[in-house]
Amino acid sequence: MMSVTKVYIVDDHQMLIDGLKALLTDEPAISIIGESNSSKQALNHILHLRPTIVLTDINMPEMDGIELTKEIKKNSPETKIIALSMFGERETINDMLKAGVSGYILKNTGKAELLNAIDKVSKGGTFFSDEVSAEMLKASVISESKEITLSAREIEIIELIAKEYPNAKIAETLFISERTVETHRKNIFRKTDTKGVLGLLKYCVDKRIIKSLK
Repeated sequence: MMSVTKVYIVDDHQMLIDGLKALLTDEPAISIIGESNSSKQALNHILHLRPTIVLTDINMPEMDGIELTKEIKKNSPETKIIALSMFGERETINDMLKAGVSGYILKNTGKAELLNAIDKVSKGGTFFSDEVSAEMLKASVISESKEITLSAREIEIIELIAKEYPNAKIAETLFISERTVETHRKNIFRKTDTKGVLGLLKYCVDKRIIKSLK
């Protein structure tokens, strides 16, 4: 029997909700179980309905997406949240990551990327649009609390990890062996004291190790 992902949509613009519904309605593995233009109303619905995933806008009146995410994760930790934004500002990404989102995509994303995000997050993974990952990882890495030196090769590998490249593809892209890639990965996570892509991204933001944004 096919597993169905229950989705709830929150946005103060009905046109955006209607657009998301149009993209998702005919997908057999997805069931849209609710929607709301009010974040406070949405919170009550979500805690009652317990959706698998909440797609939420960030900039909303009454309660913004950051506070909504915190409340959902506090009261329904099994519910996963994917943030929707017009752009990826470092401070906003930082706040949403701290609040507990599992994904961050731009509102101009296509159907394929949206479905990919929902699929990966519903299975316990994370998903960030390429533009969001680029904003967080494109600059040089510096630690405020202690000096951490990442080589140019390690930074290249971080960028490919953020794109969810497996070791084989990273090796092929950089013309190195998979064993070398694995060694670099271990060194990167050891140096930054993180585990997994989400932890690495959180570290980059929390420590303000990104020097510039485009």
